[in-house]
Amino acid sequence: MNLHLETDDDPRTRQFIDEHNGLSDKALRTPEFARDRDAIKALIERQDRLIVPMRRGGWLFDFRQSKDNPLGVWLRLPADQQPLPDAGWEPAFDLDAFCVREGKRWNWRGAVTCPWEPTRVLLTLSDGGSDLLRLLEFDAGRKQVVEGGFDTPAARSHATWLSRDEICYFGSIDRFSATRSGWPRVGRRLKRGQRPEEAAVMFEAADEDVYGFNLVIDPALSGASADHGLIDIFVAAHEIGVASAFLIANDGTQRRIDLPKEADFQFNHDHCLWRAKTDERVPTGSLVLQRFDPGSETTLLGPDRILFRPGEGQSVSQMMLMREWCVFLISDRLRPRLVVLDLTRPDAEQREIALPADMQTAHFRPLHADLHLGDDTLYIVGQGFLQPPACYRLELSDRGKQAEPIFVATAPSYFDATDMSSELLEAVSEDGTKVAYRLVLPKQWTKGALPVLLYGYGGFDVSLSPNYSGVTGRWLEQGGAYVQAYIRGGGEFGPDWYRSAKRQGRDRAFADFVAIARDLVARGYTVASRIACQGGSNGGLLTGVMLTRYPDDFGAVWCQVPVLDMTRFHLFSAGQAWMDEYGDPETPVDRDFMLGYSPIHNVRPATEVTYPPIYVESSANDDRVHPSHARRFAARLEEEGHRPLFHEFGSGGHGGDGNSEERAARAAMGYSFLRQTIMR
Repeated sequence: MNLHLETDDDPRTRQFIDEHNGLSDKALRTPEFARDRDAIKALIERQDRLIVPMRRGGWLFDFRQSKDNPLGVWLRLPADQQPLPDAGWEPAFDLDAFCVREGKRWNWRGAVTCPWEPTRVLLTLSDGGSDLLRLLEFDAGRKQVVEGGFDTPAARSHATWLSRDEICYFGSIDRFSATRSGWPRVGRRLKRGQRPEEAAVMFEAADEDVYGFNLVIDPALSGASADHGLIDIFVAAHEIGVASAFLIANDGTQRRIDLPKEADFQFNHDHCLWRAKTDERVPTGSLVLQRFDPGSETTLLGPDRILFRPGEGQSVSQMMLMREWCVFLISDRLRPRLVVLDLTRPDAEQREIALPADMQTAHFRPLHADLHLGDDTLYIVGQGFLQPPACYRLELSDRGKQAEPIFVATAPSYFDATDMSSELLEAVSEDGTKVAYRLVLPKQWTKGALPVLLYGYGGFDVSLSPNYSGVTGRWLEQGGAYVQAYIRGGGEFGPDWYRSAKRQGRDRAFADFVAIARDLVARGYTVASRIACQGGSNGGLLTGVMLTRYPDDFGAVWCQVPVLDMTRFHLFSAGQAWMDEYGDPETPVDRDFMLGYSPIHNVRPATEVTYPPIYVESSANDDRVHPSHARRFAARLEEEGHRPLFHEFGSGGHGGDGNSEERAARAAMGYSFLRQTIMR
């Protein structure tokens, strides 16, 4: 089925893209599109937003895009100043100017901090928004690229500092260095000025694994004994969410650390924290703390201490081992609860820290860029669909007083939420399972005729949560409602909620999603012709299934960077990593059930069914989900007499990244499509 569209340089592929981009531009780039694009661009470029800085040495750092820096600029501020928008921030690294000098487009992906010299970093730059990353050594104290410093080729890659002069580099620079899914498997000891392929191999994950990485902990930086030197841990991820950890001795020998393979885990210099994904050792979803003794010749981990066993509707949404504290967030029926434990006292009891009641969701991050450094100070950011993010500081190191969140700042309002409302509701799926969703209502709406944008993902243990967005706010201001769906396949309610929609269970995610659409109709909010579904990547698969399986339940489908051919996704290297999630197309029993929902295989002729309008969006340089999924689906729909809108953006990668105008244009194209369908 149009397999030539899998070849990017085939002239027929280029013709297909150009013709369809012209049609979608003509249909969607209206005067209303331009107004949306300009308004969203202005939101992205606002300089009065909430700043949650990261400290390196004597400086605070923040990255932002602006009118003058549409790609972005990395800014710094003396650490003794308050990180307010109008403080004396100065440019440390101007990405726009760098790209002009290089004659090439790079996108910001952060910085890897050297623990022994915190203003020395590896800038992480994406090639045009793709998964290919360049690591470039930068002196943030002197505000300059290090001459003769580390500068790796653009590849799927990551690195850890081993010393001031060496890094452990994982890069998919050739077939030997990559797993079958294209992610890095080989870790090399790379010295400054050395070519990656010439560096000595330190670690190797298996070819059939997904990727490998390592952790380096210097106990001396944490104030602990350095008798045994650095703690080096290598992790081989066998599947997404399944991994083994090994302690590496000075002579390079490996000892497997006795953890369940299906667990999320973290280490500091003397503790290990892990969340169980099965009931192999403790109840599924439990959070376990153990002493970690890397110097022991017998037992690396001490007895289990269960910190949390989930009840109904509960899960661990975030966890972290700091230098002297364990911190974790519980999602309790989708409400956040924060818990801390002092690791320096063996008899310490964990303590819940009260969060403001209006937080629909929360997350935390340390003040210091590396957990070796500074004190155990956290920033907690809470928000909701209608509540701008508010930042609180939690100072755990001062044991002379009870640690409580200290208000720091709040973001400005990006839209007028007066008379808007948000409520948590439940639908009932076809097997009787209750499925939560959050509905956000505009100021004014007509019962039974409410335009609804229903967003979902439902896979890979990914959890959705409310977030304050000026882009969503613009949709609300125009009279639309927004719904976020917490369907099976996601991680919102723990590992079992996720696992139930893997492989042969995938239909449960689809049934949950359409149940929410039907529940909105049953409650009298709207009608099917006023509901649009939206999703990207695995969510693009979700929306593709909504089109082909439940066409009568939706008035429009916005399908972004989608997976749509369940028999060929594994033929592109990244797809090899998804077979545990979806199934193996080469195995008949797996192929049979995947063919039952594979959108490209379930398109019916227009003489048999009327599909709702669909807008399929992709990126030419998406190296995670190949854009041929989107191209071939659009072509298949046309072959059967349907009229999809299709647009392939020239850059942005899988995440739709870009400068402020490019990001704004993507959202505005989608809103233009919605305005012409469910808002008509």
